[in-house]
Amino acid sequence: MKRIVVVVAVLAFSAGAVVAQQDQVKRTQAMMKDNGKNAGALSAMVKGEKPYDQATVNAAIGQFDDTAKNLPTLFPASLKGVKFEGDYSPSPKIWSDKAGFDAAIASFAKTVTEAKAKIKDLDSLKATMPAIGKECSNCHETFRVKG
Repeated sequence: MKRIVVVVAVLAFSAGAVVAQQDQVKRTQAMMKDNGKNAGALSAMVKGEKPYDQATVNAAIGQFDDTAKNLPTLFPASLKGVKFEGDYSPSPKIWSDKAGFDAAIASFAKTVTEAKAKIKDLDSLKATMPAIGKECSNCHETFRVKG
């Protein structure tokens, strides 16, 4: 009887860990998709496809700021080796080069903080967007792999 209780307890704990892991993956993917949507909205303004809108800029930069604050917790050791659904997954370098990943996060956070203070009109958006894009690209090239 004790064995059954132990086996059931282990299975329940394991199932809980898998559910928590899946929730973390979904949270991470949702945040990254939001980043993409916001970057697209800002890019459309820069290209002249949409009119400049400070509220949209503020929302996008605010979401980037939220991402910068949450990035250190989005890739816990429990996600190492987990294949994300979709086109991309985290690279093992996130965990093997933790210092490099942390430095990329800090650089992104600094760029976003500077952008918050700088972007007040279309010209300042045009001047600032390349730096934000560069930060995103640098991190993705190093710490993300195509599925």
